[in-house]
Amino acid sequence: MEKTNETSVTEFFLKGLSGYPRLEIIFFVLILVMYVVILLGNGILIVISILDPHLHTPMYFFLSNLSFLDICYTSTSIPSALVSFLSERKTISFSGCAVQMFLGLAMGTTECVLLGMMAFDRYVAICKPLRYPTIMSKAAYVPMAAGSWVVGGVNSLVQTVLVVRLPFCRNNVINHFTCEILAVMKLACADISGNEFTMLVATTLFILTPLLLIFVSYTLIIFSILKIHSAEGRSKAFSTCSAHLTVVIIFYGTILFMYMKPKSKESLNSDKLQATDKLISMFYGVMTPMMNPLIYSLRNKDVKQSVKHLLGRKFFSKQM
Repeated sequence: MEKTNETSVTEFFLKGLSGYPRLEIIFFVLILVMYVVILLGNGILIVISILDPHLHTPMYFFLSNLSFLDICYTSTSIPSALVSFLSERKTISFSGCAVQMFLGLAMGTTECVLLGMMAFDRYVAICKPLRYPTIMSKAAYVPMAAGSWVVGGVNSLVQTVLVVRLPFCRNNVINHFTCEILAVMKLACADISGNEFTMLVATTLFILTPLLLIFVSYTLIIFSILKIHSAEGRSKAFSTCSAHLTVVIIFYGTILFMYMKPKSKESLNSDKLQATDKLISMFYGVMTPMMNPLIYSLRNKDVKQSVKHLLGRKFFSKQM
């Protein structure tokens, strides 16, 4: 007997903050400002990483990838969320939701893997400085970054296809700002245990494994720094990885809280507004990409000097 396609849902309703028009206006202004900061901050980091020859190093190559990733990640959801805040019809088509799920999960997975690669780069720089040019050559760090994007895309494609193939019969209300894959999965009128298992495997491979790599790398880095006799040397060594460590703590702290905290008795799609989950989701989706360039620019002398140099060069060129 052939399995018929029971999918009758052609669009989803994104609940978000519907019913709270004043909050929607406040959130619209707040998120719009944050989005502009994300585009400017990450865009500037990408430009200076390309234009300044002093920043043509593995660390800044990874950083420019991270900045481009943050721009792509936020651009998959923020524009549609902003339109939703001002629109009475807060719907998204089934295909549009699938695209949003794919891009969001792909960017998130890629960032997890990329942060692990950046931690390994810092480990080699501090623990094996003499071998750093050999280990982290262009033939090594370019495939590492490219591999992060490929892993993110493949994982997201598999997960999204598995969710799209599920039957969606009646319930089409997503208690979220965007088409978050776990929230959409819960709407299916079928057994999703297989999807949950593959999601668990993917989470272990692409979230926990990079986190383990980061933990091991920084454990070795700390031991290496403690062996440095001078306080100035220890401070200089730690400053080279403090920005990345701060980003890792914010990113992983948020994502682990979101996906690994104990679930309440209410489902993801209950009628009650789960304000905490939505605010955490917003922090994960907007605040982290906005803070990344600020953290790297405020805690990195090379970036600040590069910005001053490029701005100064542009200013003097106009005067001539």
